[in-house]
Amino acid sequence: MPPPSKIDQLPEGVRAELETKLVASGFSGYVQLSEWLAEQGYEIGKSAIGERGKQLKRKLATITASTEAARLIAQAAPDDADERSGAIISLLQTGIFEALLSLDEATEEDDAAKRVEILGKAAKNIATLTRASVARNKWGMEVRAKVQAAAAAVDQIVSSGGLSAEAAAALRAKILGIAA
Repeated sequence: MPPPSKIDQLPEGVRAELETKLVASGFSGYVQLSEWLAEQGYEIGKSAIGERGKQLKRKLATITASTEAARLIAQAAPDDADERSGAIISLLQTGIFEALLSLDEATEEDDAAKRVEILGKAAKNIATLTRASVARNKWGMEVRAKVQAAAAAVDQIVSSGGLSAEAAAALRAKILGIAA
């Protein structure tokens, strides 16, 4: 396993300021950032800063893409939390699958123990997402069953003469509209 980078060994405040400067500079100006770090008492080359810039840029792009996907999901189903929840779970499952593919293709990670640890964490997250998906589906089935039972109760009231046919039809439509 490679040793920790010099940037990872920086005090958290200096590292955070470096990352802020990387973003503010549009992930450029590595020579100037190296000079700034030297003024702070840390000798770190522009290549190491450039590598950190690439990593940070990838992370920010992933966060931006996920945020945009969540926004689009919310716009597509603004009044349907169940559909939105399902879409978000699906999005997370896709992300984990893509991460597993990337891990499998990675050439940097030769340490078998580290790979096993990463795969274990991914498996745990997949199990959690699967449980959430199953629970969501079960909840949806329970809600649909309750709505159907309520609609059947309306039919029972109508058959016993308590409501007009028009009122029963309107009530049934309202009840069944909940499950649609």
